[in-house]
Amino acid sequence: MKRILSILAIALFCGTAAFAQMANGAMETKEKSLYERLGGYDALAAVSDDFITRLATDKLLGRFVVGLSDDSKKKLRQHFVEFLCNATGGSCVYMGRDMKTVHTGLGITEDDWNQSVKLLVETLDKFKVPEREKNEVLTAVSSLKKDVVEKK
Repeated sequence: MKRILSILAIALFCGTAAFAQMANGAMETKEKSLYERLGGYDALAAVSDDFITRLATDKLLGRFVVGLSDDSKKKLRQHFVEFLCNATGGSCVYMGRDMKTVHTGLGITEDDWNQSVKLLVETLDKFKVPEREKNEVLTAVSSLKKDVVEKK
């Protein structure tokens, strides 16, 4: 009888512990990061490649890529991927310089900024990024405008 009670007590305790763990897990479940919702590193790399290609071939913005060596283009791409990864909640570490330093002296105008946002939206649409996530990306990017645009 004692043994049955002991087994019953253990089962009850384990059941209670499992229930508590399930309840805590349900309460602690948090929403996926923007990085995860966008599809992770590979998805951001694909978005980066498409967006950089659009910038490089754009009549207005192509001037910022002309003359870059192949090595510089690879670094630009890697910095862009790392930046997006970090900005959207991924575990990447952005190793580039701050946005103000990177863009100072390029003479980027309001029109340049608006065109780059348009191209980014085209890229996000190409990859069928849902509206909510697209808006979150654009909000994150818009916070950089003050460090990027030099000429109104």
